[in-house]
Amino acid sequence: MNKIRVTKQFNFEAAHALWNYDGKCKNIHGHTYKLFVTVIGTPGNNDKDPKQGMVIDFGDLKKIVKTNIVDVFDHAVILNKKASYQGFSNVPEMFERFIKTDYQPTCENMVTNFADIVKKHLPEDVELFSVRLYETETSFAEWFASDNKID
Repeated sequence: MNKIRVTKQFNFEAAHALWNYDGKCKNIHGHTYKLFVTVIGTPGNNDKDPKQGMVIDFGDLKKIVKTNIVDVFDHAVILNKKASYQGFSNVPEMFERFIKTDYQPTCENMVTNFADIVKKHLPEDVELFSVRLYETETSFAEWFASDNKID
C-alpha cells in the first residue's frame, strides 16, 4: 500500500522576547502562530479496525498536538532561561503561563522543540514527516525528518 502524508493545522497566540538580541525582538511581543504537523504512514487495511483506511485519525493527531503544545504554549510568555529577570520579580503573578526555555525562543528553535514533542507521542506505525511554524503571515520555519536523520 502507498505511503500517505496527513497534515493538521493548529493556531495559538503567544508572546516571546529574544535574549541578547540586537533588534526589536529583544522586547516582549506577540504572534498568532500557525502550526502545521504532517505525519506519514500507510493507511490501515484491516476490515475489523474502525480506523481502516487511515494513517492516523485526525482526532488522535489533534489530541497529541493540542495537549502537548497548543494547551501549553497558547497565551504564554516564552523566554530563554538565560535572560535576566531583574524587575520581573512578580512574573508569576503577572503571567499564568510563563515558559522558560533551554533555548532562544526563535521560530526555528520552537519548531524543533515541537517536532521532538510530537515524535514522542505518535503511534509506532506513524512517523513525523514535517512541522511548519508560521510566526507571521509571511515568515515560517520548517522541520523535516529527512533533514534530521541520525546516521
